[in-house]
Amino acid sequence: MPSSPSRRTVLTTGAVLLALSVTSCTGAPAPSPSSSTPTPSAAPEPTATFNFGTAVQPLGLDPALSSDVESQRITRQILEGLVGVDQTTGKPTPLLATEWSESNEGRTYTFKLRSGVTFQDGTPFNADAVCTNFNRWFAFSADLRRQAPGSSFQGVFKAHSDEAGLSIFKSCTALSADTLQIDLTQRFTAFLQALTLPAFAIASPAALAAGNADVLNQNRGGQAMSAFGANPVGTGPFSLKSWDEGSVTLAGNPSYWGERGQIATINFVAYNHPQARLQALLDGRIDGYDAVTVGNFDQLVKRGKQIVQRDPFSVMYLGLNQEIPILQNLKVRQAIELAIDKETLIRKFFIDNTAAATQFVPPKISGFNNDAPALGHDPAKAKEYLKEAGYAGEALRFYYPLNVTRPYLPTPEKVYAEVSRQLTAAGFNIQPVPVDWSEGYLQKVQSPGDHALHLLGWNGSYSDADNFVGPLFGEKNGEFGYHDPQVFSKINRARGLPEGEERDEQYHTINAQIAASVPAVPIAFPISALALSDRVVSYPASPVLNEVFTKVQLKP
Repeated sequence: MPSSPSRRTVLTTGAVLLALSVTSCTGAPAPSPSSSTPTPSAAPEPTATFNFGTAVQPLGLDPALSSDVESQRITRQILEGLVGVDQTTGKPTPLLATEWSESNEGRTYTFKLRSGVTFQDGTPFNADAVCTNFNRWFAFSADLRRQAPGSSFQGVFKAHSDEAGLSIFKSCTALSADTLQIDLTQRFTAFLQALTLPAFAIASPAALAAGNADVLNQNRGGQAMSAFGANPVGTGPFSLKSWDEGSVTLAGNPSYWGERGQIATINFVAYNHPQARLQALLDGRIDGYDAVTVGNFDQLVKRGKQIVQRDPFSVMYLGLNQEIPILQNLKVRQAIELAIDKETLIRKFFIDNTAAATQFVPPKISGFNNDAPALGHDPAKAKEYLKEAGYAGEALRFYYPLNVTRPYLPTPEKVYAEVSRQLTAAGFNIQPVPVDWSEGYLQKVQSPGDHALHLLGWNGSYSDADNFVGPLFGEKNGEFGYHDPQVFSKINRARGLPEGEERDEQYHTINAQIAASVPAVPIAFPISALALSDRVVSYPASPVLNEVFTKVQLKP
């Protein structure tokens, strides 16, 4: 059934969308802070309260250990990294570092730090504090990594200190109070872009120590976390005021070094059903919410609410676990791909202009392969492949999340029902395994286990092909049980190549090789959207979700 005209024409796309071309800022100083940072005292004191509806509670507020969208939405307000993201060009920009230079053939970076910055606990921000954070991430133990699969360090730097010979990170050295040097073991082209990840935000060393940050001995909503993870401290414009069963409240940081904007208090209120978020907006209880679903779209349009659409920068996929014996057979995995009707899924459950995916790198990223192999939708051929593979009706445990909405997966239960129907029609024996998001869904499907199939997605955090294929397929992991040393080696080589044709071709080859072996089935590059009340003049929508609420503009 075609989409309604209202969904095609009334969509507000007025948000500034991040240009997604791969860019570099290495080898030259960044702009001086004196020319780009207004004097905080010149602006009026923030007074507004802003209520934002989220799809679920955060899984933890230590960004180094929690990579889910709702956790990062909050930690981006509290903690900052060395490098920011320009909203219009996508280039790395000054944040806690004001300038940087590259040397030693791309293996050494020197950063000059912003002066006069303090953490929210009053302790000084300096080079020693930055290196304390880098050394902490590098030293994460294997046991901690098993407890917190949301850690991003290994996906970016390949290994921790227990396998130092495999790691791209070598050392962090404080040269002076305001200057530090980071040494890598090999060139990493997207290093500066990677530093824009929330995972590499700088926390107060005093708060890390006081909160036993690496001891996950607390439990909140079924999630293991440290005392620091329940009460993070950074340099950002907001600090944590409270976190209860239904909401997280942030208060403005009066000593913040930069512009503080209009908002003094943010309330992140969790509504685990799309209709509940919609009603809260219509009732005036919230000023905006994320993850607008197809089912809510027309209602928002009819009520005259603003809808701000983000450029697609995520991939939704069906994960396959090759640790399950029957899924080690390529023909069975190919039959799964052949059974899935991506166009029907997109038409039913995703916002207009969502594109079908044949690979894991979005089209606007250098390295996207226009000719990546795709089997298409052919249920009859799927049945043939199953017969050739000797599939005898082995049960496939299919995990899917409950009570959550993700930018890449707006209605998981409905998507599961349709995918399951398609697979069953092709001859698969599907066993549903629903798991509440707040009860550890991510950990269950990203760790070794009995999950044969699962629904998930990947939201890109910086504009480089490595951010997509590296964390997912750069090494064997518990999510896919995928092991292809040749692909692992190619990904490792590509990340060190300078930008240009050779690097792009390497990622073309990587994408084609991954697609041919079907470790997962990419389904869609989803469009995600926010709904806002009339009180909001502008919202800093970003494809990489780099949305800091000091930039929200409200009517007086």
